[in-house]
Amino acid sequence: MMNNTLIVPATSRFSNRADNYVKYRPGYPEVCFDFLQETLQLDAGSTIVDIGSGTGLFAEPFLARGFEVTGIEPNDEMRRAAEHRLARYPGFRSLATTAEETGLPDASADLVTIAQTFHWLDAELTRKECVRILKPGGKVVMAWNRQLQVSDVEKEYTSLRETYRLTPATGRSIDIKVINRFFDPLSPGKHTLPNPQLLNFESLKGQLLSKTYIPLPGDEEYERMIGELIRLFVRSNENGFVKIDHETVLYYGTPSSH
Repeated sequence: MMNNTLIVPATSRFSNRADNYVKYRPGYPEVCFDFLQETLQLDAGSTIVDIGSGTGLFAEPFLARGFEVTGIEPNDEMRRAAEHRLARYPGFRSLATTAEETGLPDASADLVTIAQTFHWLDAELTRKECVRILKPGGKVVMAWNRQLQVSDVEKEYTSLRETYRLTPATGRSIDIKVINRFFDPLSPGKHTLPNPQLLNFESLKGQLLSKTYIPLPGDEEYERMIGELIRLFVRSNENGFVKIDHETVLYYGTPSSH
């Protein structure tokens, strides 16, 4: 099913998918932010830069706790979705810039967060930019929601996605060698939290369509794919829901200064 001609730049990958991303992508467990606030000793005056802020999934819990967050998002549709979603928070501002060139002042941030995004970035240029904009002692947090492959429904759901994939896989999202180089010579801290989801059919479908490599309505494979998804849901649901287990994986520390 793969079609190499459909490969698009990372800054455009989520165009036409922002609505499904907002509604159906898994968020992050509340205890994730309790852990970060305590472990990184964030206080009321801490300033946060959320690189690749997307629709604001990772920024919102910090804003709800009263922190100031600057979202860095080059994709117009995703950035507008975040600005609409987070408009009620006075501590939020949104910039149409990139991880590699944020345009922010030197030593202006206490924390940089990179959620579900690091594998799309130029790791070395992003490291240099983080070092530049962080205050002395500032930290970087990388976060991913990773789907587990334990139950039959999870394995079948993953198989369906791969069957209808339009573009080649880009490699592992969490590449520990690249992450270690980012923080070298220190080793980053790691923390993993359970993050299960119970999805009705519309949620399962919306989550599928939020993937950048999945056919959208109008594609010749779309109807066949949705038919398979319906059959998967019908045979797998319990009381109208299927359970998809995710885990939230955090890496955190001080980025290398050389």
